[in-house]
Amino acid sequence: MKEKQTTERYTLADLENWRTGAGDADPPIRLAVFGDPVAHSLSPQMQNAGLRACKIDVQYARFHIRANELRSALRFLRDLDFIGINLTVPHKIAAFTQIDETDESASRSGAVNTILVREKQLIGSNTDGEGFLHAVRNEFSVDLRDLRVMLVGAGGGTGHAIAWQCALENCERLVLVNRTYEKAQALAERLRAYFAGPRVLGPAARLEAVALEEAALRIQLADIDLIVNATPLGMNPNDPSPIPARLLAPHHMVFDCVYGPSKTSLLRAADEAGARGANGLSMLLHQGALSFSIWFDREAPIDAMRKALL
Repeated sequence: MKEKQTTERYTLADLENWRTGAGDADPPIRLAVFGDPVAHSLSPQMQNAGLRACKIDVQYARFHIRANELRSALRFLRDLDFIGINLTVPHKIAAFTQIDETDESASRSGAVNTILVREKQLIGSNTDGEGFLHAVRNEFSVDLRDLRVMLVGAGGGTGHAIAWQCALENCERLVLVNRTYEKAQALAERLRAYFAGPRVLGPAARLEAVALEEAALRIQLADIDLIVNATPLGMNPNDPSPIPARLLAPHHMVFDCVYGPSKTSLLRAADEAGARGANGLSMLLHQGALSFSIWFDREAPIDAMRKALL
């Protein structure tokens, strides 16, 4: 049965007073997602379904933690009996410098979306890249390594993780797009060694950074198979598409990391262009299953977690 979605959320004040009443839920809250905004997050219903399937008597909750509250929230977390947390917008990059240890997935991308709490130490991982890899395979029946990818929003935490996954998979081509061009260029320099070999037929460079401007996008899109939105655009129903609809073509696959009850402007534009599109639910599922495995050192009950999202 699908768990009833709730937008109930806790705050930094609740975390600060956890032992004096805020943390008396049954079963106890020992997992969470920190974000701003966070009310939309489907992680609780997905993770709680996984916990029930494994008969683990704890629950997962939302915490509305603002950017200027993250350092305090992580400090409180060390002294509570939490198993771990997820981090979403805008915390993934900021958290990287505020934890004790990172695994390779986090240290490569400089971003953290999963924290394991162990003996008052915060250990960071990033499951976004691998979650994205599985999602592309599931949604489009194609492997990332065979694709020419345009990543819009390369400067954020999700974008960093996806860019590194593209590099590790040795995808055919990667175009990094960001509103602040310098951020895309800096990431491209870090990835350049992965794209040194020639794989693409034709003159297009295997790795490029471009600004989020229509003229620059138009030049690139003829040599792109998969367009990925890693910006927050689409989280609000009236958000514009990060890619103008007139630039999309039927051969494009469009993956929007944003998920919600209705289609984003980008996915509606993909439909109008005759392109295939998918939202971020599949990525949410797979990155969440990987987080579950980190927290409990066991395979996640992915079927139960998937059903909770349907």
